[in-house]
Amino acid sequence: MRLLERDDTGGVRLTEDLPNNKIPPYAILSHTWGPEEVLFKDMTDGTGKNKAGYAKIRFCGDQAWRDGLKFFWVDTCCIDKSDSAELQHALNSMFYWYRSAVKCYVYLADVSTHQHGDGPGWQPAFRKSRWFSRGWTLQELIAPTIVEFFSKEGERLGDKESLEQEIHDITGIPRKAFQGVPLSDFSVAERMRWIEKRDTKYPEDKVYSLFGIFDVHMPVLYGEGRQKALKRLQDKVHEDYLCLAKLWPTDPRDPHVEKERIELAKGGLLADAYRWVF
Repeated sequence: MRLLERDDTGGVRLTEDLPNNKIPPYAILSHTWGPEEVLFKDMTDGTGKNKAGYAKIRFCGDQAWRDGLKFFWVDTCCIDKSDSAELQHALNSMFYWYRSAVKCYVYLADVSTHQHGDGPGWQPAFRKSRWFSRGWTLQELIAPTIVEFFSKEGERLGDKESLEQEIHDITGIPRKAFQGVPLSDFSVAERMRWIEKRDTKYPEDKVYSLFGIFDVHMPVLYGEGRQKALKRLQDKVHEDYLCLAKLWPTDPRDPHVEKERIELAKGGLLADAYRWVF
């Protein structure tokens, strides 16, 4: 995982690609892509500051710094998308990266807190924000423990706890899904419905953005189309379900009876089988 590091003068640089056991506490940005996003190449050749998208990077770095974090992650420039192996790894790791972040900052480019006169405030724009209709932002809402929402001016609007009812009304996702309840508590069909009204630039991404929601890892094959990608995902989920179903539970109230039942059902014990297990 590659991070951005902010120094005490406000400067930002990319770290090297860090192994999992060397990743420091970090904040993470959630946003919708717009014109002139800062890419990996822009950061490495020093031209990133000349792009409009750098404002989001500066916002994320400054907010993280205020929260006591010097490292942060932004998808536009922390992934070298020209490296297919790195892109594969990133898309399969995204849910984990968002879940592991100390804080997730949602930057809403289409929500303003600067109102003129006695207008209705930022709430109507919040409900209509493009962020709620994109595919990848589904996992960015659910995975992190702390998700904070900010206007395009960088003013804090609330978090997913204080805005829980509004988010539920907008997305239709059960409130307990925002509260850290295991996603396995929700049926496959229910989780599939969460993505139905969301859009992605590439049709396959509507499926790939569900990897973390179903806790699966799969090859990313752009060009295969949404239906083939969905079939592969459904097959993988079904395969994992069957594997878990074979781990039949035993009755913990009387382990001796259970032990005898298993021995009889399986035709006895294999001599020294426990040594192989150990």
